[in-house]
Amino acid sequence: MTDRRSSPGTAEILEGYRQYVVPSYARFPVAFVRGKGSYVWDAEDRRYLDFCCGIAVNVLGHASPVIAQALEEAAGRLIHCSNLYYHPMGAELAETLVRWIGAGKVFFSNSGAEANECLFKLARRFGEPRGAFEILTAQGSFHGRTLAAMAATGQDKVRRGFGPPIPGFRHVPFLDLAEMERAIGPATAAILVEPIQGEGGVRAATRPYLQGLREICDRHGLLLFFDEVQTGVFRSGRFLAFQRLMEGCEEEVGFLPDGIAMAKGLAGGFPIGATWIRDPYADLLGPGSHASTFGGSPLACTVACAVLHHLEKEELGRQIREKGERLSLELQAAASPDRGWIESISGVGGLLGVHVRRDARSLAHELLAQGLLVAPAGERVVRLLPPLNVASEEISEAIAILRAANEREATP
Repeated sequence: MTDRRSSPGTAEILEGYRQYVVPSYARFPVAFVRGKGSYVWDAEDRRYLDFCCGIAVNVLGHASPVIAQALEEAAGRLIHCSNLYYHPMGAELAETLVRWIGAGKVFFSNSGAEANECLFKLARRFGEPRGAFEILTAQGSFHGRTLAAMAATGQDKVRRGFGPPIPGFRHVPFLDLAEMERAIGPATAAILVEPIQGEGGVRAATRPYLQGLREICDRHGLLLFFDEVQTGVFRSGRFLAFQRLMEGCEEEVGFLPDGIAMAKGLAGGFPIGATWIRDPYADLLGPGSHASTFGGSPLACTVACAVLHHLEKEELGRQIREKGERLSLELQAAASPDRGWIESISGVGGLLGVHVRRDARSLAHELLAQGLLVAPAGERVVRLLPPLNVASEEISEAIAILRAANEREATP
């Protein structure tokens, strides 16, 4: 282990960022140097319970032996080969995703924005014969930071200062089927939504809404896309959030969108994105139509296969569903219309939104000082995103920190 006496402290690390790193992030003033399980330690060796989880990335927590072993094995065997060739781990990972979703094929990339970009190009290729190229998305949505992904995002603040926006995207109120259908025009090729809006405040779609979108797309000859970048990989308790939201209704069996973007937790922290495309559209992007130099590398696919196998074997989807329900119920019990800062709780499984009466970022800063990491989601919501293998006692610790902070504010 590195000797902390010779390691840089927080002030030195922050100064290095100030001098040499582009200031495009509003970072909290803490520098982390190591992690284990659900905890991270800063440069002064203070410990924090991590319920930010890399913003839904670290599904197995920090320093997972599952990931470490997969990285070591892949690095010693084959790290990268061009997509001019084949390798077995790409086929294995794609087969796993198809088995868990439905008949189709997978394109591999490196991030959620890239996974969405594949959907954008698929919509344009699909609509090209009739001159259609437009994608309808939801107000409050978030789809990434590339120029096209920003144009798709239904939040003005994300696009501010980068105009004019890429044409081909229009934003419709979330959960409003009538407005979505009215927005369809001759140029419309697809509809893209998040089953649960993460950055938009942890707002979940309803079963009738998802089914209605499928019916609208079928009626008008459009493609239906789901952005599951943040909500996928068992974050909701099922592999994909739309599967969780469709539970218990007749339409669940056989219900599928036409394309799904995934990333974040897919390899537990190693960068990989994946776009699943349903048959019969899976061959629309033929040779030369789309590419990614690093997408689907042997290393990335090996780690993702190891992570997904472990999640399935240990039934971590079921576990996070149960622990998330407990976390939600106990925090909802602390909510009050006129006391403290907890107003209400939204979300499912390991993606919960705590709706608050004050600025979410300042609250996240105060919770950081109490040893708990959370992720702001807009001005009045903080997200709780624990590792999927979080322990019951760690759930208890988070509840105690949150309730104590809430009570302090409620006390005159």
